[in-house]
Amino acid sequence: MIFENLSDKLQNALSKLTGKGKLTEKDIDVAMREVKLALLEADVNFKVVKDFIKTVKERALGSEVMESLTPGQQVVKIVNEELTKLMGESEAKLNISSNPPTVILLTGLQGAGKTTHGGKLALHLKKQGKRPLLVAGDIYRPAAIKQLQVVGEKVGVPVFTLGDKISPVEIAKQAIEEAKKNSNDVVILDTAGRLHIDEELMQELRDIKSTVNPDEILLVVDAMTGQDAVNVAKTFNEELDVTGIILTKLDGDARGGAALSIRNVAEKPIKFIGVGEKLEDLEPFHPDRMASRILGMGDVLSLIEKAQTAIDEKKARELEEKIRSQKYDFNDFLEQLGQMRNMGPIEDLLGMIPGVNSKALKGISFGEKEIKKIEAMIQSMTQKERENPEIIDASRRKRIANGSGSNISELNKLLKQFKDTKKMMKQMGNMGKNMKKRGKFGFPLFK
Repeated sequence: MIFENLSDKLQNALSKLTGKGKLTEKDIDVAMREVKLALLEADVNFKVVKDFIKTVKERALGSEVMESLTPGQQVVKIVNEELTKLMGESEAKLNISSNPPTVILLTGLQGAGKTTHGGKLALHLKKQGKRPLLVAGDIYRPAAIKQLQVVGEKVGVPVFTLGDKISPVEIAKQAIEEAKKNSNDVVILDTAGRLHIDEELMQELRDIKSTVNPDEILLVVDAMTGQDAVNVAKTFNEELDVTGIILTKLDGDARGGAALSIRNVAEKPIKFIGVGEKLEDLEPFHPDRMASRILGMGDVLSLIEKAQTAIDEKKARELEEKIRSQKYDFNDFLEQLGQMRNMGPIEDLLGMIPGVNSKALKGISFGEKEIKKIEAMIQSMTQKERENPEIIDASRRKRIANGSGSNISELNKLLKQFKDTKKMMKQMGNMGKNMKKRGKFGFPLFK
């Protein structure tokens, strides 16, 4: 999970304050020492940590906390606000040109995920109604052009290429003309990376920048490299004056140091984060939502947005009707599993629910392997068994378990959970009907 280690430690340090009716300076000192250690262990830049602790402590010792009826909660509020500030306060949106096409220059070191994230960005913009054009400007790395063409095909976005014999500056120029001709309103330039920053790389990028005058220069950096990512961002910004950052592989970084340091050190906003391997796994970066998740307060808005993109509205209405009329069966459950999979890893979704902290999720397995096992058990049932699980007797259970490569106890557990879920749905349905009869606010599912 994103920020798992940091989240655990910060929540633990602050929980010692929330249970107290009154706080002393010593209480705050002890908590701030733990917060400082947690941030340093998360690979957050030392100067950033020092300034953060100083600000939080000054505010925590002020009247807004000391004279409050809930001083511990006030400290948590301050930490939340300062974490949000650290990461940029509010979402930094893309600069979209009023005179199309909008030109986006992607840059970064080799291996950061530039080409893949060019495709992810193109897909993101396509979903917003844009007509992007991907441009193969990396003429040095073997198979870089082919990789972009494969990515472009997967997301359904055209790729402009002139091969590897023409200069990237000329490719960029001709790509913009091509975009104007074909009414592409966004041009995404994929450029060459290096294993390290060198003058030749920077000069080429400066030449492209001066020739095409991009609306955005987005630096793609790997979150898992921690402070190296921060240093790369600082150098690229000094050389090119980047407009924003795409932080990749954030789902694989349980520490989170790069996300918490990069805005402060490089003085440029994180605009997008890569949170998975799928081409859909690119999200606009919301500092306030991320701060809430780190402190175990959830991220309901992102959860809703994920649901809106992954779940078919018509099917959701049909499902609501089935639940209301008690016709919900294993076929519906199987369909729901597929929709949940489209929303991303289940443990990450649970982490967005307020009050569900990462400690509560430890030891519980929500992986793809478990979902596939459940799907296999349901798919081993006959149509009649899926519609009427009550008919699944001992011999049927044996057949289903054998057919799905599971055992009887796993199948029994699934059948029990399904029965309990249906029972709960019936109770919620009755509650909704009763509230409606009384003219009171009904359960949200049953409007």
